[in-house]
Amino acid sequence: MKLNTNSNAYIIIYSAILVVIVAFLLAFVSKSLEQRQKDNVALDVKKQILYSLNIRGLDGSEAEAKYGEVVKEEKDVNGQKVYSCSINGQDIVVVSLKGMGLWGGISGYLAVDKDNKVFGAYFNHESETAGLGAEIKDSQAWQEKFIGKKIFDENGNVILSVVKKVDNPESQVDCVTGATLTSNGVDAMLKDCLKNVNQTKAEEE
Repeated sequence: MKLNTNSNAYIIIYSAILVVIVAFLLAFVSKSLEQRQKDNVALDVKKQILYSLNIRGLDGSEAEAKYGEVVKEEKDVNGQKVYSCSINGQDIVVVSLKGMGLWGGISGYLAVDKDNKVFGAYFNHESETAGLGAEIKDSQAWQEKFIGKKIFDENGNVILSVVKKVDNPESQVDCVTGATLTSNGVDAMLKDCLKNVNQTKAEEE
């Protein structure tokens, strides 16, 4: 009996078999790459932490080695990742940051020295506008404006701020030009995520 390749039944069966084969192949490829993807994500996190410590320009193996050298302990403080680090004999705490920008999530890491001043900063985003809000990630010069800024007042309140007009250069950073809402998101993220820093440092001392 000759197979009718123009019949509806043939087309449906052929399509179903093809879909199953493609799905199997995609699942196999995804599974085989799963560990590599996890490793890449973990390496990216390590690089971001190193960026906040003002260590940049390292390839994968160099970043892994440097991370192992400077990061001494990772802990969870009220659901927030905090890293105890040592740079040239100086104890530094790196605090993970998460918040919301204009179009989606923003994140980053802030390194804090023993005097509760910013040692370094790195910010990231999911979908901020290129050339505007995306500058929180793309502009190393803007991130470096945070270095040396005071984080707390004498009562332990977070005073590190991102503002449109800097009145107190000890604790304020001017916002990204043309990206007020994204900058406001960074400011809110700092206020929300830095509450645990004093507690963490007190525990270490």
